[in-house]
Amino acid sequence: MQVQLIDMAKRETWEKRARKVQKEEHLILGGNTNAKKEGFKKKKFSGGPSNDKFGGKGNSEKQFRSDDRKGSYGKFTKDKPFTGPAKSHEDDGMTRLNKYLAMAGICSRREADKFIEDGLVEVNGVTVTELGTKVSATDKVTYAGENVNAEVMRYVLLNKPKDCVTSIQDEKGRSTVMALVKNACKERIIPVGRLDRNTTGLLLLTNDGDMIKKLTHPSSMIRKVYHVIVDKNVSKTDLQKLETGVQLEDGLVKAEAALFVGDGSVRTEVGIEIHSGKNWAVTRMFEELGYKVMRLDRAAYAGLGKKGLPRGRWRFLTDKEISYLKMI
Repeated sequence: MQVQLIDMAKRETWEKRARKVQKEEHLILGGNTNAKKEGFKKKKFSGGPSNDKFGGKGNSEKQFRSDDRKGSYGKFTKDKPFTGPAKSHEDDGMTRLNKYLAMAGICSRREADKFIEDGLVEVNGVTVTELGTKVSATDKVTYAGENVNAEVMRYVLLNKPKDCVTSIQDEKGRSTVMALVKNACKERIIPVGRLDRNTTGLLLLTNDGDMIKKLTHPSSMIRKVYHVIVDKNVSKTDLQKLETGVQLEDGLVKAEAALFVGDGSVRTEVGIEIHSGKNWAVTRMFEELGYKVMRLDRAAYAGLGKKGLPRGRWRFLTDKEISYLKMI
């Protein structure tokens, strides 16, 4: 009886997913397909995943999970109008006083609120008792008569354009990601990991050393989603090989999912989800299978998407996004 209930629950989940896929747009990562965009025909769902060896993965009918659709950005050669960076607590360069004390290692935020109410904290020589007070990097903060110094942690998300190198400086004089975010903040932020010069997409920059170490360590297995365009049609067999694993010089690498973008009518465009931290893993996997990668775009990184962030633009992470990354 329990097994039947589980099977019914799985079937219901697949039915809901199928209906949702039919209603949502068919371009998952903005791929260029020949499919018509004028609506979808209502189809009767015929059942759950197939019983084939790969569980239905790697075929032209399967699409990315719905949360990957947030990374939809249009075609590679066309950007959406920029509406401004997302609002966050860092946009005005100010930090709440309780957070400032917490970052300095004095106490927790809740304890800081009590210290503020008790009149133990001064800003620029004036005792502050109002909760919610904000301070800037130039303000002098003291707790119980002792100076408090806390570096404000900055988290900047950049949609990296093509022909831009991921380095602090470039001896050849090429454009760098640092030049794109030079006006983001006064703090010195650095890229988390690297993207090749011609690879576009999401790149996180921060001055939080602990987060950089965590996100770049191989054991973290950070989730990344790429939109790949290759030089010729990809076979379903090779999609399955990407998921079962491709043997490279430094070991076996496999994708969590490898799917044709959109409805699968264009077989040169593939969406691939990978957790490996190996250098150039996606490019090398396709090359090992006999394909040349023409374009590579990182559409999602560690749960972050590109919604409302055209290439060449940046924004601060929200408090919610920062908290999520710290829990990884």
